[in-house]
Amino acid sequence: MRECRTFIQNLLNLQEELRLFALKLTADHEQANDLLQETSLKALDNEDKYTPETNFKGWIFTIMRNIFINDYRKAVRDQTFADTTEGLYYLSRPRDLAYESTELTYDMKEIHRIMSSLPNEYRIPFGMHLHGFKYREIAQKLSLPIGTVKSRIFFTRQQLQKLLKDFR
Repeated sequence: MRECRTFIQNLLNLQEELRLFALKLTADHEQANDLLQETSLKALDNEDKYTPETNFKGWIFTIMRNIFINDYRKAVRDQTFADTTEGLYYLSRPRDLAYESTELTYDMKEIHRIMSSLPNEYRIPFGMHLHGFKYREIAQKLSLPIGTVKSRIFFTRQQLQKLLKDFR
């Protein structure tokens, strides 16, 4: 029982250092907090695999680093696209660039027109989300509850899907 308390106390004593290390790895506060939580959970789940004579801090930091690396590899693997087209001749097919750029300009104008037609209470949070703001940041900047921000972005996404369904 004493070893269990020592283990947990050691883990609690390292939380701030682990948080800083996670932030260094992820460069994002929310992801760092998620990584810290996942690391703490994994350490607690594997407490029986820890040998008391070894460096606890090194053991915990290694767990965090390995979780980060595995998550990164999984994200890269999930984004990898394998082309299964026969002959692969579609990949180097010449395109009519003038037509494509004119069509793209028209598409963007149409999307902008539809976005502009939305009420400010929906358009502004959605626009901020598109520009990379996190839900929490949007909620703080607009002085809204985070749930309201999430529901407005969700609602806007649904509206845009309806309005753009016949588009193209």
